[in-house]
Amino acid sequence: MKTYVFDSGALLALFENCPGTHKINELLKEAHRGHSRILMSCVNFGEVYGKIVCDHGSNQALWALSAARSLPIDLCEVDEQRAVDAQNVKTKYNLYYVDSFAAALAIEHKATLVTNDSDFRKLSRTVPVLWLKTT
Repeated sequence: MKTYVFDSGALLALFENCPGTHKINELLKEAHRGHSRILMSCVNFGEVYGKIVCDHGSNQALWALSAARSLPIDLCEVDEQRAVDAQNVKTKYNLYYVDSFAAALAIEHKATLVTNDSDFRKLSRTVPVLWLKTT
């Protein structure tokens, strides 16, 4: 079964109806049918909340998180090993720490990372990346 890891930008694209929303919807439908699996680090999920709070306020952010919980996305907790793995990825690829959680999760599960963040280009030889359209 194909596995995808969403970074925060993937979920934000869905909520903000940005370029890439169509592809995100396709992946969600595929996962809903049981043909694939979508994972997301709780750290990146928290990043989505923070971005929406800054841009639209806490009520909108709480609504978005509630809506996200109904999506076929498996949230992955961060334990000691995942925190260390994320730091190792951060150091090796010079990523932001929060981004390194999505990258480390993709490496752990041999998954395709779904993103619109060009910082992940540094990682594209190690992890398959599905690039969301940014314009």
